[in-house]
Amino acid sequence: MTIASLLEPITGKPGSARLDQASDWMQGRTMYGGASALIAFTMAKRAFTDLPPLRAAQVGFVAPLGEDIELSAEIIRQGRNVTQVRSEIHSGGKLALTAFWLFAAERDTNAFRPADAPETWPGPPEDNASTMVGQGPSFIQNNFEIRFGQSRDADHGATIRRWARLTEDHDLDPVSKLVLMGDVMPPGAMRIMQRTGPISSINWSFNVLDPETRSQDGWYLAENASQHADAGYSSERLRMWDSEGRQVIDGLQCVAVFG
Repeated sequence: MTIASLLEPITGKPGSARLDQASDWMQGRTMYGGASALIAFTMAKRAFTDLPPLRAAQVGFVAPLGEDIELSAEIIRQGRNVTQVRSEIHSGGKLALTAFWLFAAERDTNAFRPADAPETWPGPPEDNASTMVGQGPSFIQNNFEIRFGQSRDADHGATIRRWARLTEDHDLDPVSKLVLMGDVMPPGAMRIMQRTGPISSINWSFNVLDPETRSQDGWYLAENASQHADAGYSSERLRMWDSEGRQVIDGLQCVAVFG
């Protein structure tokens, strides 16, 4: 299933929708988090077409999400500059995803500090070898190109960093691309797991630092780093930079670590 066909049933009107061939985007028992978050984001944008740019989001992955869904969106508060929207996805009669979106118009700058560049720069994507070829879920194989973003012969602790881009543009706006791609890396905790076992994202909160980003050739450097892991959970920091090293997303995620 392409991104376009995945989003086609989303009209912006509340009610039921069917995601045909949603199995192409499944990750275990549920849909890949970036795709399900994009569905909820698209619902918000199509329900309210005059929203300013997205600046921040809080996404809760509540339960497995499949083909048959019900969508809703409502404005929680609309001020002069900031509009806050909640959208939800129900699947199987139960809440599967809830998202809170903060849209805000640009203001005059009264504080300025560029985000930090990556601690180490891996060089451009073309200088790094491809990875995940013929591996991983089908949605990775069909929709993403992944390249290494850190040296392969060093100990990187609980951090995973990769270059990633969509294999097709899909006519997505810049923020929709970030929502779709922002959760594509596995958690950094996978590097320090003592036993093989499944993992599951529970939530994802992020700030959009550049809602107009258009990185060269669609490449973004994505990083997941475990900040603390214990008792079956990992607190992860998720960041993305464009091809020039400018950070475009800064996020946090709680991940359940089973096994």
